Amino acid sequence: MEAALKERQAQIHRTGEEPFNLICNKDSLAGAVSQRACVFCGSRVVLYPIADALHLVHGPIGCAVYTWDIRGALSSGPELHRLSFSTDLQEMDVIFGGEKKLTAALRELIDRHSPKAAFVYSTCIVGIIGDDLEAVCKKVEDEKGIPVIPVQSEGFKGNKRAGYTAACNAMARLIGTGDTTGISPYSINILGDFNLAGEIWMIRDYFERIGVEVVANITGDGRVADLQRSHGAALNVVQCSGSTMDLARMMEDEYNIPSIRVSYFGVEDMAQALYDVANHFKDADLLRRTTELVREELEVLLPRLEFYKEALAGKKAAIYVGGSFKAFSLVKAFRLLGMDVVMVGSQTGTEQEYRELAEITDPGTIIVDDTNPLELTSFLEEKQVDIFVGGVKERPIAYKLGVGFCDHNHERKEALAGFAGMLNFVEEVYLSVMSPVWRFTKRCKKEVGGAL
Repeated sequence: MEAALKERQAQIHRTGEEPFNLICNKDSLAGAVSQRACVFCGSRVVLYPIADALHLVHGPIGCAVYTWDIRGALSSGPELHRLSFSTDLQEMDVIFGGEKKLTAALRELIDRHSPKAAFVYSTCIVGIIGDDLEAVCKKVEDEKGIPVIPVQSEGFKGNKRAGYTAACNAMARLIGTGDTTGISPYSINILGDFNLAGEIWMIRDYFERIGVEVVANITGDGRVADLQRSHGAALNVVQCSGSTMDLARMMEDEYNIPSIRVSYFGVEDMAQALYDVANHFKDADLLRRTTELVREELEVLLPRLEFYKEALAGKKAAIYVGGSFKAFSLVKAFRLLGMDVVMVGSQTGTEQEYRELAEITDPGTIIVDDTNPLELTSFLEEKQVDIFVGGVKERPIAYKLGVGFCDHNHERKEALAGFAGMLNFVEEVYLSVMSPVWRFTKRCKKEVGGAL
């Protein structure tokens, strides 16, 4: 752990070498160049996939730089979410306040784009100067006749997880305002899937094939009207628990809707998600259809995995993702392939989640919370990793070290969820690990004594 700062040591654990005692869910260490994002980022990645809503960033233009088409969150209809709007606060606005500018921007954008609702994101500078977002949003809502919702997401208020809470609080203001007539007793809301590369369409198809109605996607390919009637669903199925579990709890308290936690990544977890939903409704026909669906999918998938399992057995994998729910599924997926997971971490994991990761990983596995580039570089070199699974910020680290990389984050264009997604994932891992390009990297030269 030589690369870790002294103050970071408590957020790194090596499985089997010491009693589990990992500190997490704390603010990033100043100067450590954390891979973690801010509160504003956490809120926008949850809310932006709502495709027929207006998303307006109230703050300097820099906060909106990375919001245009922020995710691979596809829509089956409107694509207003792909656009980026900002009030572009300037020096004079900071001095005299930006409420007039925000009011004018909302009026113009609502008139131009006719959204079903508008979300207004508060940034750091807005929290400092004290603009009253609540009052402005209420005024424009009364004028225009659509929900205009403030998102209290000042970046300095905490970390990315606090942004998830801000997003859930904003969505809670929509839920319960729509008509629930005609919703099936076998109905669910899908929480925590953002339709990256169209994954939610695959998941909805699975549920529809077993006889379960999906009321609302929260939030991938989301619609304001579906959110407004989502309180009529019988069950909330929560995937990215860090981002939307707060909303599931709110809906259970307010509308008595139970929730279950699932994952759609990997063979085991995808099948288990379907069985968990079927078992919740305690319907024999629904369970029978679930069994048939899983059997049909596995009969196609498993034979195709054999070639990749033989080629990849014994290769080493490292994982660093935003939500720790992905890490569990990825560990299982690599284990199915006979690969060894030697490092796993996340931006927003909880102590219980890390404890469970320690229980399912092999001795010596590094478990890390809220890491930084220097630590990641050290871990990858120490463990001689063959494939690194991460997001856009981790990609350059892997390539500079001559390590294969698999993008499992927002920007990817390939579906990795579901049974079909498992095959896509395995093919990507195989192509990355087995690429001949690694023969020309610094790492490979060092291993063979400098000769190609």
